[in-house]
Amino acid sequence: MCQIAFDIPNEVLYDTKMSKKDALAFARKSVALCYYVQNGVSLGYCAEIAGMSKQQFIKYLGENGVSIFKFDDEEEFLEELNNA
Repeated sequence: MCQIAFDIPNEVLYDTKMSKKDALAFARKSVALCYYVQNGVSLGYCAEIAGMSKQQFIKYLGENGVSIFKFDDEEEFLEELNNA
């Protein structure tokens, strides 16, 4: 597994009232969310990056307005809905 490090000014942690542990969790979840939305990385890998179970990551996606269901158009969505 690859590790990536970057610096966050102490003032940012102070202003956001985040501990280093909270900032790390926030960064991991944010990166995972972006990978999922922008790069099409799988739900499983993104959950792993975020340090969450798949179920927790699905909930996190929902909290951020991201659906795990992807349809190209309304017709495809309605077809899937009718087949459910």
